[in-house]
Formats: sequence, structure tokens, C-alpha cells
Amino acid sequence: MAKVQIPEQTSSSCSLTGCAKKWLLRLTVFYVLYLICSWLDAIKDRWYVFDPPFLHELAKDAVATHPDNLDGMIQHIVTNLTDTYPASAGIVALNTDSSEWTFNNAGGAMGAMYIIHSSITEYLIIFGTPLGTEGHTGLHPADDYFHILQGEQWAFKPGALEMERYTPGDMHFLPRGTAKQYKMHEGCFALEYARGWIPLMLPFGLADTLTSTLDIPTFIRTARITGREIVNNLLIGKITKSNCWTQLFRSHEAIYFD
Repeated sequence: MAKVQIPEQTSSSCSLTGCAKKWLLRLTVFYVLYLICSWLDAIKDRWYVFDPPFLHELAKDAVATHPDNLDGMIQHIVTNLTDTYPASAGIVALNTDSSEWTFNNAGGAMGAMYIIHSSITEYLIIFGTPLGTEGHTGLHPADDYFHILQGEQWAFKPGALEMERYTPGDMHFLPRGTAKQYKMHEGCFALEYARGWIPLMLPFGLADTLTSTLDIPTFIRTARITGREIVNNLLIGKITKSNCWTQLFRSHEAIYFD
């Protein structure tokens, strides 16, 4: 007796319907995440505490007050920051241990950094090297303000026939989504401030360590310090308080420098 073949059309139809539902769900989730990320990106300036013009003036003041004395400049910057953003206010957490330096390899360049502040939307560091270095700036989802304290930095972007040159007191501004080649000459150090989505910058800052130098102790130290400072700022509620603090600070900015 011949076997009756059961049509597979119904099964195939159900399979296609289930696949379509899965993809519809995935696209819906992706779209919702896109809307959330777009909304957060549009309001991220509410979570900034530091003011770029203030930091530029502070860097220039440190250079003028302590010429050719890098340690004096760093102490000047940290002291003024802690006076301006006191811990008692509970607005922003600062790392005042200026002996906490760590190597940083990124974009082919190597130097050392002291992390003064790190949070979800901002970081503030001292970066440099007495030996000199050169590399790629990286392409970041954040604006970067590089205040030269000592030495000299050169920069170049495709299409430019002449280099950019930055000396003590100058600020090298790198807008979000742009990249350059840069060179820091012997003894160049800077106060670097970035504002944007800082966690998205971490792969660039740590990739060379994992794929080239394999300096795992430095990787652990960098991750520990960065993570600690981000958590400290989350614990004091920086995200919820920073907008109010920025408004208050800007109203007193002129008084501070007068």
C-alpha cells in the first residue's frame, strides 16, 4: 500500500511567519534603542559639569604661575579644581592623588596619564611624556580639549598642507567625529578634557594594550582607576545634579577669575 505524502506547505508557512515575527521584534527593539540613544545624546549636555573656557583659563593660569614647573602646574590645577568643585558639595568626584599615574597606549602613541576625573559623560586627565610620542587621535563620540602645559604638540589632518602647532597656553580642540595625526615633542604634557560618551572611548584607549603591548598590569590598573572614578561619580548622583551645578558655576565664573 502506497504511503500518502503529507504536504509541507503549512509547516513552511508557519516557519516563514515565525521568522517574520522574530525579525519584526528585532527591528522594533533596535528602533526603540535607537530612539532612546538619540534622545540621550540630545540631552547629554545636562550632565556636563566642567566648563571648557574655565578649564582653558585655568590651564593658562597654571602655565603663567608655574613656568617650566610641571609639578607646580598640576598642583595648581588640582587645588583650584577642588576649591571650585568642593567634595562637600557632592556634585562631582575628583581624584586628588597626583601620584596615581599609569601608562597609556592608544592609536600608536604612548605616554602616561593621571586621571583627575572620569564619569559617563566627562573625563579630565593630565597626559604626556618626557620622551615624545606620535600617533592617531582616534575617532571619538566626544569633543576633546587638549590644553598644552609644557612642550609642544603638532597636528595634521588629511588635505592640510601645513601642520597645526600648539605651545604652552594653547588649546587644541578636536570636535566629535574628527581625527588627526598628532605628535608630542619631548617633555610635552597637557590637561585633556573630553565631554561626550566616555565609555565608548574606552576601546580605543585600551585596545593597544590588549593587541600590542600585552601590558596586563597596566590594563588592570587603568580599568580599576577609571571604573572607580566612574562609580564614585554615579554614587554621588553626578548625572542628576550636574545641570544645576553648571548653571550655578557659570553665574560665578567671572567672579572667580576677577
